[in-house]
Amino acid sequence: MGLNRWVRTIAEPIIAATYPIPKTAIFPLLLIIFGLGESSKIAVVAIGVFFPVVVNTAAGVMGIGRIHHEVGKNFGASRLQVFRTIALPGATPLIIAGMKLGVGMSLMLIVVAEMLGGTDGLGFLIWNSWSTFQVETMYVALVVISVLGVVMTFVLAEVGRLLTPWSQHDR
Repeated sequence: MGLNRWVRTIAEPIIAATYPIPKTAIFPLLLIIFGLGESSKIAVVAIGVFFPVVVNTAAGVMGIGRIHHEVGKNFGASRLQVFRTIALPGATPLIIAGMKLGVGMSLMLIVVAEMLGGTDGLGFLIWNSWSTFQVETMYVALVVISVLGVVMTFVLAEVGRLLTPWSQHDR
């Protein structure tokens, strides 16, 4: 999307139409398609994470200065070389940012998926604890989700720091 205007012209309206649909609202449809197992949970998380990652990735590629693309073209870079040496490194900080947003979205969606169609997991534990008035257990599950979010965000930040040493992470 970021490198090809025609792809962007086709994909943007599709993304604009499908992004606002609550991912939890399509979970029953995914249960019908994939069944009650893990695959329906994976599908709802993948769909939910797709949007912040793809939007940030496209924004990252489009945010690369035109001069960089022109330099690649002047040196005779192929489309693959432009992607590999200009687009991907230039968009990596925003790809990581999209993945950080996706982490939060994925945790929310997996909890809801486990609440609606699971027999185990933190979402099921929260729902089961609520129905049996075990408030302490609910709080423990919520703290675990919070810790998972913090750890995964810090891991992604470290990955981003390692992949993009030229980017300023200390501001």
